Amino acid sequence: MVTPADAASPRIATPAAADRRYVLTLGCPDQLGIVARISSFLAEIGGWITEAAYHSDADSGWFFTRQAVRADSVAIGLDEVRTRFAEIAAQWGPHTDWQVTDTGEQKSVVLLVSKESHCLTDLLGRADRGELPATVSAVLGNHPDLRELTERFGVPFHHVPFTGPDGKSGARARRAAFDQVEAIVDGYRPDAVVLARFMQILPPELCEAWNGRAINIHHSFLPSFVGARPYHQAFARGVKLIGATCHYVTADLDDGPIIEQDVTRIDHTDTVPDMVRQGRDIETLVLARGLRWHLEDRVLVRGRKTVVFN
Repeated sequence: MVTPADAASPRIATPAAADRRYVLTLGCPDQLGIVARISSFLAEIGGWITEAAYHSDADSGWFFTRQAVRADSVAIGLDEVRTRFAEIAAQWGPHTDWQVTDTGEQKSVVLLVSKESHCLTDLLGRADRGELPATVSAVLGNHPDLRELTERFGVPFHHVPFTGPDGKSGARARRAAFDQVEAIVDGYRPDAVVLARFMQILPPELCEAWNGRAINIHHSFLPSFVGARPYHQAFARGVKLIGATCHYVTADLDDGPIIEQDVTRIDHTDTVPDMVRQGRDIETLVLARGLRWHLEDRVLVRGRKTVVFN
């Protein structure tokens, strides 16, 4: 088995000095003066703003923002930036959620797969071309089918069977398998754990451990057709649109906060295989967009909803 320490470093696009950014994201109770205070803080530290996005949610009374500044314009270190901003954020209440990240720090992704290859192929290709702002550190499959494809890109593949020594599946075998999955994945300390058509339901404790990092692609325009065989469900209902949904994983099946969705039109002449083929195209695009926005800190979560500054 290849371990995280043994793995070669796949290709990643590293930002040039002038392209490196510090990214500030914030969610807090909406109130007077938030934008002015953030702007003053960034000016005080010499921050050259390259992006600024805001959203005030009238229903929840919550304010969201994402700010990006040129890292080379800031005279102090990132730790001091965080320390100083923490003092400011404290005035907006104990539930304020914020972070400052550095695009110069390499991020890591681990992909979980079964037998379907289209999402895996797309993400490996994007990472290999330097189009994904992270390293695909490893791929883990509950079947060995996608090992050759994965290793072709120089990425380590881990096979974790969900059957016991007797070849049978069951609660004990699944628990042992997920314990192994957790140990392998956590060994890479990933910023995102992507269920790229991983046809297993994560146990609640893993959903909690990977909260805000586990991302799933569901081959349906949620909340319609939750669970297995959504294209067959859609065909039986005679729908005219099919789609895909990229969302965060929670203990409630296919009910996590939605990051991205898209659809394509079909008609009565399309068979289930036609719908599956067209759906795969949407799945790859939706997953790639959602993962990129997550890695770029463009997704802010509040309860069951997201604000996506894309």
